[in-house]
Amino acid sequence: MNQQENIYVIGHKNPDTDSICSAIAYTDIKNRTERKVYTAKRAGQINEETEYVLNRFGMEAPGYISDVGAQVRDMEIHKTQGAPSSITIKRAWELMKENGAVTLPITTQENKLEGIITIGDIAKYYMDAYDKTIMSDARTQYRAMADTLGGTIVTGNEHGYFIKGKVLVGAANPEFLDKWMEDDDLIIVGDREDVQMRAIMNNASCIVVSLGADISEEVTELARKKSCMIISSPYDTYTVARLINQSIPVKHLMKKTDLVTFQTDDFVDNIKDVMGRLRHRDFPVLNKKGCYLGTISRRNLINVNKKKLILVDHNEESQAVDNIGEAEILEIVDHHRLGSLETIQPIAFRNQPVGCTATILFQIYNEKQLEIPENIAGLLCAAIISDTLMFRSPTCTKYDQEAALELAEIAHIDVEAFANEMFRAGSNLSGKSPEEIFYQDFKKFIMEDVTFGVGQINSMNAEELEEIEGRLKPFMENECGKHGISMVFFMLTNIIGESTRLMCYGENSTKLVADAFHVRVDNGISILPGVVSRKKQLIPAFLATLQNNN
Repeated sequence: MNQQENIYVIGHKNPDTDSICSAIAYTDIKNRTERKVYTAKRAGQINEETEYVLNRFGMEAPGYISDVGAQVRDMEIHKTQGAPSSITIKRAWELMKENGAVTLPITTQENKLEGIITIGDIAKYYMDAYDKTIMSDARTQYRAMADTLGGTIVTGNEHGYFIKGKVLVGAANPEFLDKWMEDDDLIIVGDREDVQMRAIMNNASCIVVSLGADISEEVTELARKKSCMIISSPYDTYTVARLINQSIPVKHLMKKTDLVTFQTDDFVDNIKDVMGRLRHRDFPVLNKKGCYLGTISRRNLINVNKKKLILVDHNEESQAVDNIGEAEILEIVDHHRLGSLETIQPIAFRNQPVGCTATILFQIYNEKQLEIPENIAGLLCAAIISDTLMFRSPTCTKYDQEAALELAEIAHIDVEAFANEMFRAGSNLSGKSPEEIFYQDFKKFIMEDVTFGVGQINSMNAEELEEIEGRLKPFMENECGKHGISMVFFMLTNIIGESTRLMCYGENSTKLVADAFHVRVDNGISILPGVVSRKKQLIPAFLATLQNNN
């Protein structure tokens, strides 16, 4: 199966434990039940809690992908074979005809791009063919001449090169050669032995005998003494004169500098302007190592293969990987409110009012009668514990708790002991910058013309939360206004105390908190007893308040 058919299972930006573990688990389900290739991906950096969980159960983190816009790798790459720079112009032309190409990439033995030659380059060369020394300037090999002329080498070193002199046709009397010939010239002659002898005596570097004419032993012997090549061609003199220039090596004509190439990782949006501005017929494509792969043209922009995605744990465009609009969404599995994503065609969309996406995946395993591997059971259990704050969150349902307990049994873990370890790992923020803490679990929300962002840290340590508060305040002030966000909030959630200290900054942020929760906001801080869930408590209250105010 080719790379374009690989389907990515991916969670939201700033991924939490549920987002990562659900992507891994759903990838396992799809690969075990369908004859397609599914790969788990992540749209952001993994936090300490998730890293602990992955290490605890011996799982690797999904590969990172920051943008799902169409790339060169998603285009149909024309697999035009590269050719060495030593081939003749004639052979280059034949290769382009065989491949239906107008551009021939010239590559090294290591498949590195050395240059390109186009049909236009060859046509221009023939239209401007007035230079009689071009064959020597190009250091044309005698063996290449013989091959181009369909002939044979009668005497001389076939590996030698024509490096000095011009090309003449010896069609007149021998005396004519005395007037026009210079040392090392190449002479095209017919069957007249006297002309052949005179050309050799005048120090020709090579004579080409047309029409496959007989060459006497005397001529051959003289050529050996004078170190003169003799090539015999079956073609007539006119055809030989036409063809011989086609024997020069392609490296003499190819474009070597300022080559416009694209890499497989280049985004289509970024190369469109280049392709339109330069109007080349074909552009070489290279891989990450700089090796030549093939060519693309403007025609290939029409039918670009979109990346295929399955989204887990989100359905908001603002939370999705960049350029989600350019990808093809096949399916969504989520437990959040309906968001802003739109699809071109109907898709499978499983959305349930439970506390965690992992709970839905547990149900899917059972529905498909699939045995849950021990390590994936551990991941799913960890995701449920994390999202429900060990069943303390109002988002938690009986389905979440039942699933977590059954998964814990499969994974051979004690829920409470494991939860303490996991939360301790997740709240260990020593050495992290305020920016890393702020964006560790941050989500962006849009309500009509209002855009706001909410971050959250869960901890069992009240002193740690107080220390984080002091570090985040100046950073929040600096971040507000970026990325179109007019208000920023940060939830410092105490798992044991089941409450949140809410930090806010930005125009109308204080009013929004006060109106939504009927609490006092002192110096950008409010206390929200019983509020631990961003999804089920904070965001719905904010959105309802914004709607009422509008």
